[in-house]
Amino acid sequence: MRHADAFSAGRQDDVAGLLRETEGWTGTVTGALGELEAERLAGADPSGTVRAEVSGAGRLRTLSIDPRGLRALDHVQLAQAVREAIVAAHLAMDERLTEVVQTLTGRHPDTAVPADPLAGHIRDVLRGE
Repeated sequence: MRHADAFSAGRQDDVAGLLRETEGWTGTVTGALGELEAERLAGADPSGTVRAEVSGAGRLRTLSIDPRGLRALDHVQLAQAVREAIVAAHLAMDERLTEVVQTLTGRHPDTAVPADPLAGHIRDVLRGE
């Protein structure tokens, strides 16, 4: 990070060092996102009848329905339970991605960080809204 700090401070004499540092960051981010994509994150509807599992990239991997829970659900309620389970899995993915980014940036969750102006929109997308 010392090359990036020097560059931003107006000392552009080490462009090669800045490029090496940037390539290192790119490799680190790519590796972390690759590892995250291999992870599986789970979520369930509030009743626990439907469980969903997504990859770290958000792809639906598995969906399971407890047959005992089906007795109390009609087709509309079942569809809602499936949606809630998938949303819960996506929110788990969001939390894991946040952890990865905090690790990469060296920021602790308790550190005061300026609010992300897109955070609300991203959460709405993950919830399917």
